[in-house]
Amino acid sequence: MNAYFSSDFKLGVLGGGQLGKMLLAETQKFDVYTAILDPSSDAPCAAHCNEFHQGDLLDFDTVYQFGKKVDILTIEIEHVNIDALYQLEKEGVKVYPQPNVIEIIQHKGKQKDFYASKGIPTSPHKRFDSLEELQAESFDFPFVWKSAQFGYDGIGVKIVRNQSDIDALADTECITEALIPFKNELAVIVSRNASGEVKTYPVVEMEFHPEANQVEYVICPARISEEVAAKANAVALQVAAAFEHVGLLAVEMFQTEDDEVIVNEVAPRTHNSGHYSIEASITSQFEQHLRTVLNLPLGSTASKMAGIMVNLVGAEGYSGNVFYENMEEVLQLKGVTPHIYGKKETRPFRKMGHVTIVNEDISEARKVAEQVKNTIKVISK
Repeated sequence: MNAYFSSDFKLGVLGGGQLGKMLLAETQKFDVYTAILDPSSDAPCAAHCNEFHQGDLLDFDTVYQFGKKVDILTIEIEHVNIDALYQLEKEGVKVYPQPNVIEIIQHKGKQKDFYASKGIPTSPHKRFDSLEELQAESFDFPFVWKSAQFGYDGIGVKIVRNQSDIDALADTECITEALIPFKNELAVIVSRNASGEVKTYPVVEMEFHPEANQVEYVICPARISEEVAAKANAVALQVAAAFEHVGLLAVEMFQTEDDEVIVNEVAPRTHNSGHYSIEASITSQFEQHLRTVLNLPLGSTASKMAGIMVNLVGAEGYSGNVFYENMEEVLQLKGVTPHIYGKKETRPFRKMGHVTIVNEDISEARKVAEQVKNTIKVISK
């Protein structure tokens, strides 16, 4: 028997952003006691958890002391102090996903080396320790440059087209990748508990903003053939089997022009590509994450109906106290549910929320998604 519900059990979460806030909706549903650590006093989770601790996620002592106070420790962001997690694990604290998984994934060079060593299909890459080392290399343009650590939402990722682009890059440890032409960006979320039970969510397709390199729409199910969907699912399962992670693994992939599927990168946590699941799936990714780390039976990942997620990001030219313009008009549309993350300050391209559109018909949902995108504006007042 477990003693997670309405008990002294304490779940610790490293990170108190929007992913944590959406996870808390599920911990509250199950009455699981939560403690959150985040550097910001006004983090989205701060007002919603049982216990909030302010502190640096990359500081050994802060993470270690926090971890000593909880029974199971999980993450909502992978940029955390790994040495502290290894020490906690050694002392008997259950850390999910495991520190060895997070350590590989939080460093893009190690992540790509891992795929190569496991025979997982991915684009060719090279690792560099500095900008000087990169400048000494001769390249075929264009290629993709990625900062080895701390990149997110298009930050730390550049398409390099000429020598002057190289000279403008940050002086940091990095990787370069071949630029692979592709038809679609796809993602599969794999859930796995400590007992080894594994379930995948349907393949989703992502449409990106051309300038910000951020996802604009996540579409479930992906508008691809059954053969390509089966390949994507198989590759995601191959990645999950290689990591043997406990928790969720969001596997982002490219569908190449000849319909092969290769891995771009993964995230060891709940993910933007799974937000649609709150309204559209039998079990949301956040409930599933909770089930995985508590080693409970996994919920059904089947969809109730088609779902599309629209990211709400700060409009260009606006910084300051946030205002959501035309929210009433959006709420009049059929099958529309907004999620506001609780960030009081907006700035250009900052993720402030998302809207989910559900419909029996995927093409109808996509039309409504476009309407939502063109109607709601995240500005400042």
